[in-house]
Amino acid sequence: MAAAVKIREDYSAEALRRLAVKAKDANQVRRLLALAAVRAGKSREQAACIGGMDRQTLRDWVHAFNERGPGGLLNGKAPGPKPKLPAEQKAALARIVETGPDPEKDGIVRWRCADLQRLIKERWDIELSEVSIGRILKELGFSHISPRPRHPKQEEGAIEAFKKTSALAWKRR
Repeated sequence: MAAAVKIREDYSAEALRRLAVKAKDANQVRRLLALAAVRAGKSREQAACIGGMDRQTLRDWVHAFNERGPGGLLNGKAPGPKPKLPAEQKAALARIVETGPDPEKDGIVRWRCADLQRLIKERWDIELSEVSIGRILKELGFSHISPRPRHPKQEEGAIEAFKKTSALAWKRR
């Protein structure tokens, strides 16, 4: 039978219990208490039972504790999938959205997610859904609300002259 993996010597059972009291993560607390039980002289089977795990899992957490200390007893966050649109292309997309479409070249007066979807496919051969493009635009700081398009030959004061300026008919008494 193989010998048990030694736990690093710089933490006593009492120190591990004190760390468990201060820890915020419940899983880390369980693991610290299981290691404190081993350090206090209990068998690996009893310590694993205290931590709610089997002996093999306790052995894995001992390895993590020996390598990284108490922080090694936290569950790590998975990195997630690699983004389809790299940072350079996101920056280029931000510049494209900022400058706006050219009505003659692009045939539109404002960008929609469907238009950007087509543009991304043409330029970088990356297929994204409209929802993903909306998320990217939000991440880049763009609002989903766009200003109303303005006709290029529109007179400057035409909208202000058209607005109603009459006094309110109803007044609070």
